[in-house]
Amino acid sequence: MSDDNSPESIAEESIQQAGGLGEIVPKPLMPMWNQVEKVQSFRGTHGEKYVGVLELLTALTLTVGYVWWLLIFLEVL
Repeated sequence: MSDDNSPESIAEESIQQAGGLGEIVPKPLMPMWNQVEKVQSFRGTHGEKYVGVLELLTALTLTVGYVWWLLIFLEVL
């Protein structure tokens, strides 16, 4: 079986040929849909870095919150 006939390549080709929701979005909603497409394009380009940065920010925020709560609980503040 060659790579061109593998299920993965067939699925990838189907995805590329599919038009997406842009074909069925009404004209008045197109400006909003264009913004959604920009976000999806950004995620496709910078997905791993973007998720990594968000995880780091979330971890830092939670750590600061827990330390703050601990200081209040121990009546240091």
